[in-house]
Amino acid sequence: MEVAATPAIGSSARLRNVPPHSISGRTRRRSCVICRVATAPLRIKSGLNGSATAFPSTEALEELDLERGACNLLRKYTPELVRQRVLESRESFASVVGRCVEIIWRLGLYWASLSYDCLVGRDDEMVPLRAAQLRTLLCDLGPSFVKAGQVLANRPDIVRQDYMNELCTLQDDVPSFPNQIAFSIIESDLNMPLEKAFRKISAQPVAAASLGQVYRATLLSGEEVAVKVQRPGIEPIIYRDLFLFRTLASFLNGISTKKLGCNAELIVDEFGEKLLEELDYTLEARNLEDFYKNFKNDPTVKIPLVYKSFSGSRVLVMEWIDGIRCTDPQAITDAGINVPAFITVGVSAALRQLLEFGLFHGDPHPGNIFAMRDGRIAYVDFGNVAQLTQRNKQILIDAVVHAVNEDYVEMANDFSRLGFLAPGTDITPIVPALEAIWGNSMGKGLADFNFRIVTKQFNELVYQYPIRIPEKYSLVIRSLLTQEGICLTLQPDFKFLEVAYPYVAKRLLTDPEPYLRERLLQVLFKDGMFQWNRLENLIMLAREQVAMMSRNPSVRSQKQGQVPKLDLTDTIKDGVRVVITDPEIRRQLLLAFTEDSRLHVDEVLDVYRLVEKDLDPAALALDVLQGIPAAARDFVLSWSNAVLADQ
Repeated sequence: MEVAATPAIGSSARLRNVPPHSISGRTRRRSCVICRVATAPLRIKSGLNGSATAFPSTEALEELDLERGACNLLRKYTPELVRQRVLESRESFASVVGRCVEIIWRLGLYWASLSYDCLVGRDDEMVPLRAAQLRTLLCDLGPSFVKAGQVLANRPDIVRQDYMNELCTLQDDVPSFPNQIAFSIIESDLNMPLEKAFRKISAQPVAAASLGQVYRATLLSGEEVAVKVQRPGIEPIIYRDLFLFRTLASFLNGISTKKLGCNAELIVDEFGEKLLEELDYTLEARNLEDFYKNFKNDPTVKIPLVYKSFSGSRVLVMEWIDGIRCTDPQAITDAGINVPAFITVGVSAALRQLLEFGLFHGDPHPGNIFAMRDGRIAYVDFGNVAQLTQRNKQILIDAVVHAVNEDYVEMANDFSRLGFLAPGTDITPIVPALEAIWGNSMGKGLADFNFRIVTKQFNELVYQYPIRIPEKYSLVIRSLLTQEGICLTLQPDFKFLEVAYPYVAKRLLTDPEPYLRERLLQVLFKDGMFQWNRLENLIMLAREQVAMMSRNPSVRSQKQGQVPKLDLTDTIKDGVRVVITDPEIRRQLLLAFTEDSRLHVDEVLDVYRLVEKDLDPAALALDVLQGIPAAARDFVLSWSNAVLADQ
């Protein structure tokens, strides 16, 4: 079945970041001095009639910036700003009181039912019913609570597993609001009548949710577009609920820190910042542009164009995407698309977002991912995205390398460097737990690895140790779990690592980034010994990635009948340069060739046979010869540095 890919409604946007001054040692608290100066006027103005603010200034936000490794100077959310907006008039104050009474009453009744279950000893028995009741209650309380429930569904450091499973099913589908109001918002935001912007527009919305709805339209120039319109009056409701959330967090922060090991204020600030960004469609338009630039040279990924001249803070106009629902394997097969090849394209696109670009789609559910008839994967809804710094991307690569090397102490250190553990936390008891989770998962090889099972075991680890999942990594986990679910729908025997590892292997072998070259060496050398079997496995996995991608129609059409190859030219050139300039690598390679008192000629021949079909010896030799002058210069520089160091 072919369907139209409409942009989802619940959308946020990533931060525009400025690097902090420092994130180490005694200077950690100074790293967001810019943010503290920028928000200081808000603190002065925040109290009514000059009174002091009810919230502790912005310590939680400063901690959030430290965690992200960046200061957000364009912040749309601060507790003081929310308080100002909500308490600016007596009418709004009355609205807050009424809403507070409603929330306390409904949540109080739910809490009473939980207390009764504990009193009569039926708490475990009633968990499925109470979890379902909680999901229904959050839906009834409105969009802020629906969004909060969706966030909690990915926070095992806060919510137990059985409740998380129920919250994962939360949807925010609601009745649409009247067309006349929607069209009025479009005209107001675009500052022109509808007929001057669109040749035609659908009589009814094609999708509706808690924050807005979508129409299909045709521009005067003939392009088919999707028009996303924000729900009227939603902003005051969001601000009011955020004020109540933050007030409650201030009261409960001591308890949450002691009992759960998490900062309630920080969690609300993370949530509030994202939710307010969802209300500004200009930020989503920027995300669309960034994704489009990232994938513009990738023949396997389709990102819709955004029409910024027809967009505003409450209206977003983007290219209309006609695609096949990604959970319909029969329709994909009928379109002539190889399902395993399409899955490989999808996993590779997701890993590129995470490990290469550092800007990834945070909500890739089946309504946001489509298969194009030419084999490309198409994404819509770029509101809920997150960004990883270069440092975080490198640490994630480190974690993969340490997993391959079965170095669980360093894996625990990686968790600490990523912000899962507070600085100074003793990792000793966590190391055997990580070894048990990863070792058991990988004990039978890639074919038996299940990301969802590993995540479940990790969630139990989070509940037992002082581990907090940073906001962006909860989105990473949610994103990977969702995409694994889609892949399992398309191919029931799908195994995540069977597709992910070939991508990582190909990137390690072919990416010229210096830090990836270093990680490649870490994989190939263990305890000072060269691992011939790992090199062979990496090459075979990388070739598998190339072969699987070549089955996709979009890749075949670009290659125009050419046989795809694994291009290792740059890697070999870099290898020659490193051997010439690095005496330690030369020594280790010499040991590798002469290990166990014999020449390892057979291993060298085995590696050559693996890459023989992908190499052009004459062209490779010419490239190496052309690179000799630069390598010789590097050798002289390294030798002179060594001589000077000895003086």
